[in-house]
Order: sequence, then C-alpha cells, then structure tokens
Amino acid sequence: MASQPQAARKSRKKSAAAPPENSSTGSRRKQLMENDVLEHATRLFAERGFNGTSLQDVADAMGLKRPALYYYFKNKDDLLDRLIAEATSEPARDLNQIAARSDLDAPARLHAAARHMVLWVTSNRDRFLLLVKSESDLTPASARKFNEGRRAALDAVRSIIQEGIDSGHFRPVDAKVAAFGVWGICNWAAWWHRPDGGIPTEAVADQLAEMAVAGVQRAERQESTVVSPRTVVAALREQLDQLEKALSRNDSV
Repeated sequence: MASQPQAARKSRKKSAAAPPENSSTGSRRKQLMENDVLEHATRLFAERGFNGTSLQDVADAMGLKRPALYYYFKNKDDLLDRLIAEATSEPARDLNQIAARSDLDAPARLHAAARHMVLWVTSNRDRFLLLVKSESDLTPASARKFNEGRRAALDAVRSIIQEGIDSGHFRPVDAKVAAFGVWGICNWAAWWHRPDGGIPTEAVADQLAEMAVAGVQRAERQESTVVSPRTVVAALREQLDQLEKALSRNDSV
C-alpha cells in the first residue's frame, strides 16, 4: 500500500499530465472540433443520406481515425441528435424567450420572432434543409425529438398570436392556423434565399417579419406598425432601380 506522501505525489503528477476537462481552452477546442464534425457530417448526409453514411465516412472526410470521433460523439445517433437539437430545440428555446418578453407588445414580439426564424434558417440552411428532406430517414426516437422541438417552436409563435388577439392588436383569427402561416413564410426563405442573390439577408428578414405581423394585425393598427430602416432603404433602392431603367428606355427612344 502506497504511503500518503507517495499517493499525493502521484495525484499531483496525474493532475499535471491531464488538464481539467472544464478548462476554457479545452472547452473551446472541443466546441470547434464538434462543429467541424457536424459540418462534415451534414455534407455527407446530404450526399449519401443518413443510412448511407457511417462514422468511418465522417472520420475519413476529416482525415481522422474513427476512434478519435468517439471523444465528441458516442455514435451516429448521437451525432444525429445534435443536428436535430440545433435545428429544432435551440430555435424553440430562442422563440420561447422572445414570447416571454414583457417589454414588447404582441406585434413587436411577433416581428422579433419571425425575424429570428428567417435569420436562423438562412444562416443554418444546409442543416435545416437536410433534416426536413431526410425526415423519413430518422429513427423513431430521433423523429420524436425532431417533432417535439418543432412543436415547441410553433407553440411559441401561436402563444404570441393568441396574446395579440386577446389584447386587441390582432384580428380574431385561429391562432394555430396563423402560426402555421408565419412558420411557412419564415422557413420557406431557406429554400429560395441566397446571401449572394443581391438582397441582404437582414432586409429579407425584416420584410418577411413585417409581412407576418401585417397578416394578422387589425387594419386600424397597421398604420402604426414600425418599419425598419433596412426595409425603407431596400424599398428606395428598388424604386431607384426602376427609375433608372425607365430613364434608360427613354434615352434609347
């Protein structure tokens, strides 16, 4: 049996050889590596499908040996769960935080929620579309998590609309149907918007958010709706483009 001084020396040597896992440097490195794994997995899943991709494929794409991935993800299901969490659970959490804000009225909260949804799906486009298009390939457990996260996000939007109806800001519509409408407007941006398409993502988010609010707002309240500076600038640019084209046509006559 080792003496107490010897045990203490061994303990100090072990601590020096292995830095604590909760160190900030180690946490940042682990987070960066996990993100890198997720990016490669997303690309491979999109190319080959969930069932056609293995952890070995991900490791090969990263130039690693498969055991190295086990430090970050236990298996492919664990990797898939993380993708689902980022595509559903995290947006649901953010939307619920917006819905709970007491410093904003219902129109402002719906605008903030819709804008956040557009910005999220356009900045995480590949992962969002991957899960939507591959929903039929999910395991029952993963599909349940996916649906739970999506339902929680939708409920947050529905609750904002219902509060707006109760407060008289919004028309007496079916809040659930209206929430699906807002959901569709915002999420559809992931299918058609391109950052290099000439329209800034921020302007797209502002305009779609304003459309979401206008779709349920009472007519007498729409005049007081706050229009963002980005939307005003985008509208002015569009008008100037149209004017320039008209002048060019006149010059050519």
